[in-house]
Amino acid sequence: MIPNITKGTRMHGLIAYLAGPGRANEHTDPHLVTGSPSIMAWHNDDELNADAAQAIAKELDRARSVLGVEVSGGHVWHCSLSLRAEEGDLTDAKWADIAQDFMDEMGFTEASGRAPVQWVAIRHGHSKAGNDHIHIAASMVREDGTKWSSWRDFPRAQQAARALEKKYGLEELSPTHSTRGLRPGEREASERRGAPEPERRSLERKVRACATSAQDEAEFIRRLRRTGALVRPRYASGRDDVVVGYSVAEWPPKGGRPVWFGGGHLAKDLALPKLRAEWPDSPQGAGDAVAEWQAAARGRRPVTIGREAHEPDPQLWAQYSDEVARLRETLRSVPLDDHATWAHVARETSGAFAAWSTATEATPGPLAAAADELSKTAQLRRYPVRPVRSVGPSARGASLMLMAASMGGTGTAAQAIMLRQLLNVAKAVHDMHKASNDLRRARQISHMVKHHLSQVAAALPSVPAAQPSVDAEAAAAVQASTAGQVTGRSAGSVLPPKHVPARTDTIRSTTTRPDIER
Repeated sequence: MIPNITKGTRMHGLIAYLAGPGRANEHTDPHLVTGSPSIMAWHNDDELNADAAQAIAKELDRARSVLGVEVSGGHVWHCSLSLRAEEGDLTDAKWADIAQDFMDEMGFTEASGRAPVQWVAIRHGHSKAGNDHIHIAASMVREDGTKWSSWRDFPRAQQAARALEKKYGLEELSPTHSTRGLRPGEREASERRGAPEPERRSLERKVRACATSAQDEAEFIRRLRRTGALVRPRYASGRDDVVVGYSVAEWPPKGGRPVWFGGGHLAKDLALPKLRAEWPDSPQGAGDAVAEWQAAARGRRPVTIGREAHEPDPQLWAQYSDEVARLRETLRSVPLDDHATWAHVARETSGAFAAWSTATEATPGPLAAAADELSKTAQLRRYPVRPVRSVGPSARGASLMLMAASMGGTGTAAQAIMLRQLLNVAKAVHDMHKASNDLRRARQISHMVKHHLSQVAAALPSVPAAQPSVDAEAAAAVQASTAGQVTGRSAGSVLPPKHVPARTDTIRSTTTRPDIER
C-alpha cells in the first residue's frame, strides 16, 4: 500500500475535486467510506454532490475558522492510500477499517490521547492506472485549537502502511528499497507531447548508462552530452569552480523550454555524491571535471576528447563477458542482508542494460524495461553512513561495450554471450529478493526476464558451443564466458579485503581543499 501526502490551504477546493469528475472524468461514484463520527452522523455512503462536498469541507474547517488558528505551510492534510492494480479491489468496509487504523497510527484521532481532528476518507473508483485507492482529507487543527504535528509524517505514513499491509493481508512493499514514482502531471505532459514515456524515465537511463560506462567524472559529462541531453552544473555558493550537483534535461520541442531534473530527483543513486564514489579522486581529475562542467554550462564543445569518441577494442568483449561471469560467482558469498552490495550490483547491471538501450533502442524497448526494473533494487531507503567501495568483478566493462553496441541485423554472438552473463546476474538479484521474502520484487524481475529480455535473446544469434568458429570475435567471447563458469571456481566477495570508506564530500575543485557535503 502506497501513501502519498500533500499539504495545502484550500479545504473546499480539495473536497470539491475529490467529489467531482476528476481531470479526465476518471472519478466514478465518489462517496465517503469513513471519517470523524460527527461528520459520518450527517452523511452516509451516498454519491457526493457539490452541496455535500461544500458541507463536508465546512465541517472539516470548523475548528480552524472558529478558533482562528493558522498553520504555517497550510492546514489541509491530504493523503492517498493506493494498492497496485494487480491486487484488485477492496470492499468499502475494509477500506474503512484501514483508514481508521491509519489515522489512529498517525495521531489524528482520540487514540493519540489528545483532542481529535476532523477527517474523512473518500473513495471514487480506480485511478487512471487502474489501481484501487482512497483519499483522506484532514484538518491539522484539533478540536481544542491545538495543532496536529506533521513532523516526519512521510516516514510515519510509510511505517504505518507497512504495519497495515501485514494486518490486512495486503501485498507487502519492500522496507529496504524505494524508488521515486512519476507524478500524474509528468505522465499527462508526455501524453500531450506524444512522447513514448515521461522525460524523467529517459533521462534516468541516460545518466545511469553514462555513469556506469565512464571511468571518471569528466568522461561522464562528455558521454552524457553525446546522448543529446542538456547538462548544467550546480556550483557551490559564490563559486564557479566547485560543482556540488547537476541537472539534466531533454531538448525541448521548438518554442518550448527544457524541463530540468536534478540527479537525485531522477533516482536516489544518481545524485552526484553517489556517482563520485565510483570514480577515482585526484586533483587532476577534479580539474578536468570542472572544465567539462563549465563547457557544458556554456554550451561549448568538450574540452578534451576521450575514449567515448572511439569504438572499444572488439577483443574486450571476451574480457568483460568473463568479468560479468565472475561477478555472478562472487554473489554466491554475499549475505542477503548486505543491502549496499546488492544495490551496487543491481546498479551496475541496470547501467549495462541502460547503455545497451541508449545505443540501440530508438524508443523504450525490452532493454529499457530491464534497466528500469533492476534500477529499483539499486535504490535504498537508507544508505550506509560510510558506504563501502566494492572491488573485484564488475559489470562496468559491460556498460562500456554495450554503450557502443549496434543491433544491426540480428546483433553479434558476442552480444548474445554478454546477455547470457547479464541474465545470470539478474537471476542472482531475483534469487536474493526471493530468499529475502520480497516476493513482489522477485515476481517483477522474473516477469521482466520472461517477457522482455526473451525478446532480446530471440533477436540475437544462438550462443555457440565453446569450440573454434569462423567468427573470431564470437569464439573469443565464448571461450571467456566458458572459462568464467568453470565448476569449482572459488567464490570470492565483491567487497574489498578491508572496508574502504567512500568519501562523503561532493565539492570538486582544482585545489586540494576538502569537499563540502551537498
